[in-house]
Amino acid sequence: MKLQYLGDSRDSFKWDYHHYLVPALGAKELQIIWMRTKDDIGTHGQTRAELFPARQEILKFCSALKAKPDFRKLDGLPALANAKYGVRQYGTDCCFSNKERRTYFEGVEPSRGIILLDPDNGFEPERSCSEKHVGYGDIERLAGRMPPSTVISVFQHFRRKPFPDDFARIQERLHSGLATAIYWHSLMFVLITKSEEMRKRVRRVNCAYAEERLMKGRQVINVLK
Repeated sequence: MKLQYLGDSRDSFKWDYHHYLVPALGAKELQIIWMRTKDDIGTHGQTRAELFPARQEILKFCSALKAKPDFRKLDGLPALANAKYGVRQYGTDCCFSNKERRTYFEGVEPSRGIILLDPDNGFEPERSCSEKHVGYGDIERLAGRMPPSTVISVFQHFRRKPFPDDFARIQERLHSGLATAIYWHSLMFVLITKSEEMRKRVRRVNCAYAEERLMKGRQVINVLK
């Protein structure tokens, strides 16, 4: 995750969805695990937040993030709608190192809420794993230390295959946990939990969220088992 990405259209989907998910599941906390990388001179992160049909308060929030990018502003996410959950952030002040991957994830404190992993690209591809990716071993180590009620949400950017096919492959490679997913345009969130009942609850919430984000009767959010 680069600072320059804050406030773009994917960020709009990210915060609108998780701001919906956490209270819908009755969770008390959203823990954001940044996998921060250095900004660059590329064009990524320049899409308008309004491209995603987020709630107006989220769009205003993303506008403020884009104007003055600062990870600490995410602490104010619950206050947008007087939601009763807290935000805890990890890794705001340093760039993620592939060499220190194991130590980095071992430093994450257990949570009974929602854990959002935010890499540049998503899950490791078939033959490599860089600082832009979450490793399957990272998920295994995190899930092993969390209670059954915890849900791990992983940012997954589109990678030249349909999201249903990509999700099926991700499921095959997961060593720990049960998964479901939700996606829009070029972004998917894969949600992992150790509880079958929690997976069902997450999927019900995802279906309700997708219905609320219809645009002129057209489905823009898709839910996967």
